[in-house]
Amino acid sequence: MRDYATPYDTDLMGSGLLGDDLFDRPAGARAPAMTEPRVAVILPCYNEAAAIGQTVRAFRAALPRAEIYVYDNNSTDDTAALARAAGALVRHEPRKGKGNVVRRMFADVDADVYVMADGDATYDAPSAPAMIARLREGGLDMVNGARRSRDDAAYRAGHRFGNRLLTGLVRRLFSRQFDDMLSGYRVFSRRFVKSFPALSQGFEIETELTVHTLQLRMPADEIETPYYARPANSTSKLSTWSDGFRILKMIGLLVKEEKPMQFFSAIAALLFLPSATVFLSVLGDFLETGLVARFPSLFVSLSGIGLAALSLVCAVILETVARGRREARYMTYLQIPGPQG
Repeated sequence: MRDYATPYDTDLMGSGLLGDDLFDRPAGARAPAMTEPRVAVILPCYNEAAAIGQTVRAFRAALPRAEIYVYDNNSTDDTAALARAAGALVRHEPRKGKGNVVRRMFADVDADVYVMADGDATYDAPSAPAMIARLREGGLDMVNGARRSRDDAAYRAGHRFGNRLLTGLVRRLFSRQFDDMLSGYRVFSRRFVKSFPALSQGFEIETELTVHTLQLRMPADEIETPYYARPANSTSKLSTWSDGFRILKMIGLLVKEEKPMQFFSAIAALLFLPSATVFLSVLGDFLETGLVARFPSLFVSLSGIGLAALSLVCAVILETVARGRREARYMTYLQIPGPQG
């Protein structure tokens, strides 16, 4: 669909046009064969006994050489036992919330390519090889699986509307690259996983993953994948309203952290415009009568103008801080070898 242009040096190195190998290789000799990457399928789970076995078997069939990890998030059913019986490596994260599980998975699991999905059998495992191929061929750091479903039971109307609303907001604020920001089906490079500073605790982790990709301008792409209804006796853990507000709060926090100039300039405008209107009204009365008859209005208007000026000062300072933080994250990102196409 859309992706950022891969950095030219990564393209050249991946194609063998840079480095000593170009000069040391005998004329007519082929480039050395690329080794097969270590692939890890990582599945965060909470009370998915009805679907986890099916999910593990589907990914095992699609990626027979991959290691499949199921991270159990304090399930009260047989999720862990059924995942183990299906052939997955089961680990546990006691802190509740998908963000906590993703942070633990990224820290613990060592691989070259990471396939992240939910354990509810809604994501299409056969799409994983194509997503991995796109990641490697393009030298990308993330491939997002954009969900496409014709089954109304797969995607509740409230979730569909919320996804469109929140994705549209992020596209307007950060970039127009992704059509399904909240998808839990993604393929990552090792460089992405080991440089991602996961801070979220719950379902807002997908928003953080997306914004991190966009702010560092990582090479990424999006592929449409089928999305299915949950199996019988499987229920969604996502709350339309409470989790929607948490995601909205995360977007606001990320705008403040990553785009402080826009954030605090908007606050300054909201403070300045009504304050200036009131001040001009008081000033007009003073010019006509020579008296200040509305001291409270004058005080409030001057206070608002002062706060607006303070917001602009904060915007300038925090924009510099945010730039420094982005540079530090990018330097950490560059220290990890990138994906080889």
